[in-house]
Amino acid sequence: MEKSLIIIKPSGVQRGLVGDVIKRFQRKGLQINGMKMMQLDEDILRRHYAHLTDRPFFPSILQSMMASPVIVMVVSGKDAISVVRQMTGPTNGRNAAPGTIRGDFSMSGQENIVHASDSAESASAEIDRFFRPDEIFEYKPATLQYLYADDEITD
Repeated sequence: MEKSLIIIKPSGVQRGLVGDVIKRFQRKGLQINGMKMMQLDEDILRRHYAHLTDRPFFPSILQSMMASPVIVMVVSGKDAISVVRQMTGPTNGRNAAPGTIRGDFSMSGQENIVHASDSAESASAEIDRFFRPDEIFEYKPATLQYLYADDEITD
C-alpha cells in the first residue's frame, strides 16, 4: 500500500481541529502507520520547504510553522497520496470545495490546516525526514476486507 506524510499544521493544532482531521482520514479507510507531536525548527523546515527558501514569503512560512507544535502522521492505503490530496483540497482554503479539509476549515493559503505529500518521491523523502524507521508500524487492519476488494489488496 502507498504511504503519505500528513502534517497537521499549527493552524489546525491551535484551532483544536486535530481530532476532526484525523477522524476524516480514518473514516475514509486510511491506515495510520505512525503519528507524533513535535515542535518544528528552522533546520527541518528549510529542508522540508527547500524549494521555497528563496521566495519572499518564506519567513512567514517559518513563523507560521513554528508557532506551535504540529502533528505528523504517516498514513497508508491504495493510492493514498492522491486520496489524501483530494481530501485536503487546494492549498488556498478560500478556493477549496466544501467537504475537503481546507474547504471546511480554512480561509487562508498559508494557515491551511494540513500539509500532504504530493508524489511518491516526496512522500518517501518527507517520511524519512520526520520519522525514524522504528516509528513506522506495519500491521494488517482488522477492517481490511471491508475496505478493499480482494484484487485491490494484493498490489
